[in-house]
Amino acid sequence: MSQINLPTKKDADSADPVKRYFNSFYGYQLQFPSNDVDAVVGFLESKGFDESAARSTGSILLQQAKIDGIKVFELLDTLKGLEKIQLSFTVAQILNFNRQKISTLGFRVQEKQSPLESRNIMG
Repeated sequence: MSQINLPTKKDADSADPVKRYFNSFYGYQLQFPSNDVDAVVGFLESKGFDESAARSTGSILLQQAKIDGIKVFELLDTLKGLEKIQLSFTVAQILNFNRQKISTLGFRVQEKQSPLESRNIMG
């Protein structure tokens, strides 16, 4: 058998364009410096997020910061001043913006004030 230095010829297949599309569908990858990732994950863990939740939420925050063209540390400085409930609301909004529109994330806050109409009636 003789060997030649020519590239191998691909078999022609009518599904080639479809295969190329689906093989590259999830191929878009974002890269972030490790110190940015560590800072975001550490910040979220310090605010009470579980490690896995901090990593997944942090990746969305990093992605959104890159889309908006702001530095990650500026984002963290902005989020640092928020109370826990404000941070939860902000993170929920960012996550909702970056997920499919068939459902949304939300949370319910228990009302701590009793209404003015409630009073003891003695009969």
